[in-house]
Amino acid sequence: MKKNLYTADASAVGGRSGHVRSATGVIDLEMSVPEGLGGKNGATNPEELFAAGYASCFQQALLVTAQRNGDTLDKESTVTCSVTLFQEGEGYGLSAILDVDLKKFDEAKTIDMVRYAHKICPYSVGTRGNMEVELRVQGKPVPVQAEENAGVAGK
Repeated sequence: MKKNLYTADASAVGGRSGHVRSATGVIDLEMSVPEGLGGKNGATNPEELFAAGYASCFQQALLVTAQRNGDTLDKESTVTCSVTLFQEGEGYGLSAILDVDLKKFDEAKTIDMVRYAHKICPYSVGTRGNMEVELRVQGKPVPVQAEENAGVAGK
């Protein structure tokens, strides 16, 4: 049974060369095409915002995973998310790489935790089957089974 927990609202004006603002006012940012694609310095872009949100959300999924296992994460553990905008034919798409460094766990345990977090993270669930997401532990690719990237978590 689906239970809504929270809804975030934000508005955009002017597309990639405009402005975004959240209903709370916490986000109030100028937008630009990425500087490397001819945009202006000092403004953000949708890919940067997506990367920040995904990294934060995945870190939380790792915290939940550790807690469920009776563990805690090192305070210096990190999730780095790289989001790539690409063009394919007339359309555009995104891909992401999540690179995790949990600091205190061995590689095998970290991989297990990353794979489980990928099953429960709302961003991972939301993108599953819609965009390529690569998982890494300290730069090394984590093997992901096809069924782990298809469908909704837990199904």
